Amino acid sequence: MVSRNNPSDKQFTRQELAVYNGQDGRPSYVAVDGIVYDVSSSVLWFDGAHQGEHTAGDDLTEELEYAPHEKDVLANYPVVGVLRD
Repeated sequence: MVSRNNPSDKQFTRQELAVYNGQDGRPSYVAVDGIVYDVSSSVLWFDGAHQGEHTAGDDLTEELEYAPHEKDVLANYPVVGVLRD
């Protein structure tokens, strides 16, 4: 697993991130500000969907600007890598 201090150990392209969509037993990963988080343990990400509006396997940086919570909620989830373009 990648540590918070060195998340660059694992790099994801957008195509690679999309695989982690929470479907068919795969974990749910989301990217925000270039950091990839594993949100699989959250009941709010059941089957890779969050509040019926967002899906795992995506970069949610822009969407988070309109969320009813701040980015600090992601501190509760493991960092698994970084998103590279």
